[in-house]
Amino acid sequence: MAVTARELVERITAELAPAKDANRLVPRIANGSATVHALAALALEQHHVIASDLRAFAFLADRSAGAGNSACAEFFGSLATGETLAQERLGAYAAACGLDADDVELYEPLAGCQAYPAYAAWLALNGEPPLVALALTANFAAWGGYCATVADALRGRYGFSDEACGFFDFFAEPSPDLERQALAAVASGVRTEAETALARRYGRLLQTYEAMFWNTLADR
Repeated sequence: MAVTARELVERITAELAPAKDANRLVPRIANGSATVHALAALALEQHHVIASDLRAFAFLADRSAGAGNSACAEFFGSLATGETLAQERLGAYAAACGLDADDVELYEPLAGCQAYPAYAAWLALNGEPPLVALALTANFAAWGGYCATVADALRGRYGFSDEACGFFDFFAEPSPDLERQALAAVASGVRTEAETALARRYGRLLQTYEAMFWNTLADR
């Protein structure tokens, strides 16, 4: 393709950027009108999302390594490691929401919130790793922005500690190493317009399922 991997990522990210009103929960958290019950449900749903995504990314890393694609293996391996670190930080947020181990164990997840990890698992099984890398990278831009807004609001509106906000801080912080790995992964296998179109489809569905996640909690 004539464009570079960076240009391709920037283009798909811009094309798939969610509308300002796509997410109905984050603005409520930002202005302090979301209830603590909603914040707790966010923690409980993320407990299931993180566990599923960790396995999906680890599987993609293994698939990539088996196919001899070291760039994708490195990228998805880093994502899996990141999910492990995020999982460790989620406990402090859940505790700040008043949840204990029994609450987490007994909670029944909502289908609208779990559509995203279900599709990520489908991509792990069926998607070509470089195309999945492009779709995920485009999606992460929106997710990171939401996490930055939530982290600020949890401190300023709800009085949460830095430790309790660590889960959201982790995803909000830029990672030059992960960006470099993402670009290498995309460059390793997205070469035609047909491949770009398929990656965009993956990304569009990921963005739709992410909006469904937040809005399921907002409408609950």
